[in-house]
Amino acid sequence: MVVMSASLSVSSTPSWALTEENRIFLEAWKMIDRAYVDKSFNGQSWFRYRENALRNEPMNTREETYMAIKKMLATLEDPFTRFLEPEKFNSLRSGTQGALTGVGLSIGYPTKLDGSAAGLVVISASPGGPANRAGILSGDVILAIDDTSTETMGIYDAAERLQGPEGSTVKLTVRSGPEIKRLDLMREKVSLNPVKSRLCPVPASGKDAPKIGYIKLSTFNQNASGAVKEAINTLRSNNVNAFVLDLRDNSGGLFPEGIEIAKIWLDKGVIVYICDSRGVRDVYDTDGSQAVATSEPLVVLVNKGTASASEILAGALKDNKRAVLFGEPTFGKGKIQSVFELSDGSGLVVTVARYETPAHTDIDKVGVIPDHPLPTSFPKDEEAFCNCLQDPASACNKVELFAT
Repeated sequence: MVVMSASLSVSSTPSWALTEENRIFLEAWKMIDRAYVDKSFNGQSWFRYRENALRNEPMNTREETYMAIKKMLATLEDPFTRFLEPEKFNSLRSGTQGALTGVGLSIGYPTKLDGSAAGLVVISASPGGPANRAGILSGDVILAIDDTSTETMGIYDAAERLQGPEGSTVKLTVRSGPEIKRLDLMREKVSLNPVKSRLCPVPASGKDAPKIGYIKLSTFNQNASGAVKEAINTLRSNNVNAFVLDLRDNSGGLFPEGIEIAKIWLDKGVIVYICDSRGVRDVYDTDGSQAVATSEPLVVLVNKGTASASEILAGALKDNKRAVLFGEPTFGKGKIQSVFELSDGSGLVVTVARYETPAHTDIDKVGVIPDHPLPTSFPKDEEAFCNCLQDPASACNKVELFAT
């Protein structure tokens, strides 16, 4: 996530004198004009909207100005482009550092694949967090938070309601398949340690039994790429023969960390194309100078909780034929947002681009399609995976992860 300051000169403005409140509104308007991915602005004249708003929207107080900005953004019908008051902007800016106090849920809007789901869909539940321990799964639907329906609730409003003081309680109404659950979850600091790894011997005769290095990557925070490198080096020191990179229920995080982790596995190639309404705008690729592990066989595990930066990484490894993907289609968040600061300390989160995988696949609302399915009983953590390999009749051994 990139935070930018808006220093914009306002030109071609109406002939009447502008107030300070008008100028704050125009800063926001100009930022959308320059940065927003859809240059049709959802099929409207953006300049005409500016003129009408300055004439008709009340902007006598800062609160009224903020309401005018929110009303303007609502016309884009883009739930990921939003306005942040100064305190919320500061909270977002510091949110990728340290632990979060909440219940460990990543949530999203229902997609077409969810049918007529009313509410907010669980993308993933942090392993070991309160929601995970309560049995909340990817694909479950949150119907209410503290008895407030989520049917028309935005995901950022919901995220604020889920967070709170450590030790406090939040009530959730959750639909899991046909079952409705009412859960009281206690908020706690959810660890952002991004990587867990384990060396897993494969049962075989002789001294040279193969060893699989299992790496579970749960989020893309500022420590993620360094933690993945450390895990690879530790596993290699124990003579690993192949790697499993588990991205299931990883809902993403920092875009640059996704790029850096792709560079670890690739000797060369395109990682992702950044596109706007006119086509490809930028290309992220690698020349292999930062590669760490390019030779060992690699399997990547994905599911519908794999989203955003995880999908960029999975798509890059698949399309460059560096890895074989197992699991189910990923979540399908193919849009990129940037964060911009306005002069009064408030901010905008703006959808600035969409991305395509190296094979020019637009995965928005579709997801990355894996090469092979996984059985539902396939283990989801490092200890269970290692134990599973020891059982010849288990799901791990029925799936030929490294078939030649």
